[in-house]
Amino acid sequence: MSAELEVVRLDKHFAGSPTPALRDFSLHVAAGTCTAVLGPSGSGKSTLLRVIAGLEQADAGHVRIGGREMDEVDAERRGVGMVFQRSLLFPHLSVRDNVAFSDRIRGASKARARDRAEEYLGMVRLSGFGDRGVDELSGGQEQRVAIARALAAEPAVLLLDEPFSALDPALRSDMHDLLDAVRSQVAPTIVLVTHDRDEAARASDRIALIEHGVLLHESDVHDAYRRPQSLRASVLMGGRNAVRGAVRDGIHHSALGAVPVPGAADGTGVMVVRQEDVTVQGDEPRRAAGTVDSEALAFGGVVEDVRITGPRSEVQVRCGDVLLHAEDAPTRSRRIGERVSVVIPVGAVHVVAE
Repeated sequence: MSAELEVVRLDKHFAGSPTPALRDFSLHVAAGTCTAVLGPSGSGKSTLLRVIAGLEQADAGHVRIGGREMDEVDAERRGVGMVFQRSLLFPHLSVRDNVAFSDRIRGASKARARDRAEEYLGMVRLSGFGDRGVDELSGGQEQRVAIARALAAEPAVLLLDEPFSALDPALRSDMHDLLDAVRSQVAPTIVLVTHDRDEAARASDRIALIEHGVLLHESDVHDAYRRPQSLRASVLMGGRNAVRGAVRDGIHHSALGAVPVPGAADGTGVMVVRQEDVTVQGDEPRRAAGTVDSEALAFGGVVEDVRITGPRSEVQVRCGDVLLHAEDAPTRSRRIGERVSVVIPVGAVHVVAE
């Protein structure tokens, strides 16, 4: 029940809009994998899904599913299932008959369609809910039914358009676990649209970053965080540290000094490092400030700000002309004005274009 998905150089422009919704956008999703399309509101995420589903026609480019071009194929014949932020269940049908709907449309008997509906309700952990009305469900249960209904159609590609964004954090976590269970059983090809990078990292194999209709970055989850393809991609993934400078012979020169960046091309470049990879040490640092060795960099600095952000503290340290952001356990009491050492693993350093 899965197929390779390719979108090739898609362009889409809406009348009255000064900028394209999609611009030369290409993406490959391997069969049975999940790619999260992540970007701010208005970036083109939902338009991309609608073009894949056949609900919008692209101005240029192609959509291929299982190697077959879909450009002239009607939406209902593409083998695509779609789940939206709102469940859009049929209010006049029971839960069971909502899930059975696609089989009934395809000509299955009522008994057969209902039996299969029970299988998919079990898959989304709603066994015993078949006789309920839609108005008897919670928001999370509605989305489970919507996913079961989409899966019952046996789509080659399952498109999820921010389906969990209206749920509270605990329910969203439950839905991510559910998605894992569904993938282990039927391995659909999934494109998940979200504006939440934590959700993208939790639920997907790969992340595609989009802004103003343009693909900024596409990779596995690790590289999306720690090897972004541009400064803007780093920012969209929540990166806080960006040190401008220039690379010469594998060394990045900046206000922080000379930092080894093996493999980086010569020229201007921005050194980025995740704040969670930056360690703040107190009065007895393991390395002297200002040193560089094969494993780590160390810089002396002064704590400029401390903010508690849930289970972590964000510590801002002024190292000369550079302000570095680090994450620390809130149990470690850092004082504004305290002199500290900042330690960064060499492997955590990455250089991107401006």
